Amino acid sequence: MRIQTLALVCAVAAFSTIAVHAQDAAKPAAESAGQGPGAVTMTAKEKASYGIGMNIGRSIKQQGLGADDLEVNVVARGIFDALSGKEPALSQAELSAAFAELQRMISAKADAAAAKNAEDGKKFLAANAKKPGIKSTKTGLQYEIIRSGNGPTPTKADTVTTHYKGQLIDGEIFDGSYRGKAPTPADEPISFPVGGVIAGWTEALQLMKVGDKWRLFIPSELAYGERGAGADIGPGATLIFEIELIAIK
Repeated sequence: MRIQTLALVCAVAAFSTIAVHAQDAAKPAAESAGQGPGAVTMTAKEKASYGIGMNIGRSIKQQGLGADDLEVNVVARGIFDALSGKEPALSQAELSAAFAELQRMISAKADAAAAKNAEDGKKFLAANAKKPGIKSTKTGLQYEIIRSGNGPTPTKADTVTTHYKGQLIDGEIFDGSYRGKAPTPADEPISFPVGGVIAGWTEALQLMKVGDKWRLFIPSELAYGERGAGADIGPGATLIFEIELIAIK
């Protein structure tokens, strides 16, 4: 699994901060003022400083690190020293050695998480396959037909429009075109190429008809594998999707 060094993460965070500034400029004043539960009174300078810190923290978290993995106060000191033009407290050799150790720690955590997720997913799919109405394919994909349609079936070269909801095997929802129990008129369906998504989706869509609504149970190797996806989908994770095939473009 390829892991970025913390130095590169901070560079990415700095770049993403610029994009956030552009997005915030278009937001209503009340939203950018941080109104809502737990809101605190800040000056514009403090708000911008907080936003930069949040972006750096989020970028670091996406690499598999949490508050317990770093000395946050020392991170702040490093940022302060760099902004103040002070001489680094550590030599380049010391920093390189520290980053190498950090890399080893991240890799070990990722490997352990992938192994646990893979084992949990294997047990889940084995039990799920025995439930009434669950069908399995040769690849290991499992699906349940919630509602049957009578339209055409897409090919890998087609673009389709769907409503969908994705969750982990513990029930946590990580993505979707709707977040309630069913789509509402306010929810926007998503269009994408059948051959441009994860393997489990590509396989399932070529079995579905327009009007179908299926629940998919996708093993890690047909989803995001050992790399995972972002902060929500861990390495080796088995995924569950509800997909409603609305149209073929």
